[in-house]
This record gives sequence, structure tokens and C-alpha cells, in this order.
Amino acid sequence: MNWISLVSLLAIAQYLCFAFCVAMARGRYGVKAPATVGDERFERYYRVQMNTLELLAAFLPTLWIAAQYWNAVAIAAIGAVYLVGRLLYFRAYVRDPGSREIGFVLSLTPIALLLVAGLIGIAMVWMR
Repeated sequence: MNWISLVSLLAIAQYLCFAFCVAMARGRYGVKAPATVGDERFERYYRVQMNTLELLAAFLPTLWIAAQYWNAVAIAAIGAVYLVGRLLYFRAYVRDPGSREIGFVLSLTPIALLLVAGLIGIAMVWMR
């Protein structure tokens, strides 16, 4: 479970890094808190952070539940794909929101796999 803990902490660290980027973008583009709209370039950073937060609510529980039923290293590897997907999403969305597809797919697909793995794991226990 150390790998699951590591991936979880990296996901949270990544989110905090994105939050820091939003704070920096506020200053760079002159968007004073509590405003969340203004310069489009700021809004891109903000939207990445919010989308990441939205997905974290699904990612972390599915990661831990799936790890209860399947090999933790394999589950952590699926989680690592999520982290790469979020990074690609960040880079693409800030540059050109229309190019975010690969990062989004590499973020959402691991969550779907973890969800299915968790449900199958629970079903297998019930069938015993």
C-alpha cells in the first residue's frame, strides 16, 4: 500500500502545485481575489485547478477501494497514468484549451478503470 499512499500524496501535491500556478496567474494577469474571471489566460489556469479538484473527488476513493482488491503496484501504476494525464491536461489547456483531449482522456480513463476494478472486487467478495 506504500505505492498507493505515494500516488495519493503526489496527486494532492500536483493539485497544490496547480493552485500555486493559479495564485501566480492572478498576479501576472491582474485578477484580484475573489474574482474568478477576467483575463482569459488566468481563467485557463483556474479552470485546470477546478477540473483537477473535481476529478480528485473521484480519483482518490476509487484508487484506495480498487487497491483493497487488486495488486497495489498495478493499481498505483493506473494512478500514475492519472498523474501524467493531469500534467498533460494542464500544459495543453493553458496553451490552447482545444488541445486538452489527450490529457483529459488520460485523466478520466484511469478513474473509470479504478471504478470498475473496485466494483468487480466487491462483487467477487460477495460471490464467495
